[in-house]
Amino acid sequence: MVKVEELQNYGKEQYESAVSSVNEVQHTLQAIVAAFGDYSKKSFEEGSAFLEKLMASKSLDKVIEVQTEYAKSSYETFMAESQKISALYAELAKQSFKPFEGFIGKFAPGSVR
Repeated sequence: MVKVEELQNYGKEQYESAVSSVNEVQHTLQAIVAAFGDYSKKSFEEGSAFLEKLMASKSLDKVIEVQTEYAKSSYETFMAESQKISALYAELAKQSFKPFEGFIGKFAPGSVR
């Protein structure tokens, strides 16, 4: 039979774990927002620079060269930032389920009688 004190202690542990997890999740969400903001700023700056170079181009060859350079740069930036943001989302998922690890362990099929 489970004692009341054990249940109270268990509830307190779960509460503390949840509060800790919420703090970690909050920090990760802030990092995700910052990463999106940085990417947006970088993308806007690169787009502006591209338009300036494009307007300054005098020949069709130069226009094609500038456009190709911009496409390559944009793709590389997108891939790098996507991987960074994906890693942050993976970390967020881990942190979101962390409080449930102890809960599931306590009530695993072999431990309940």
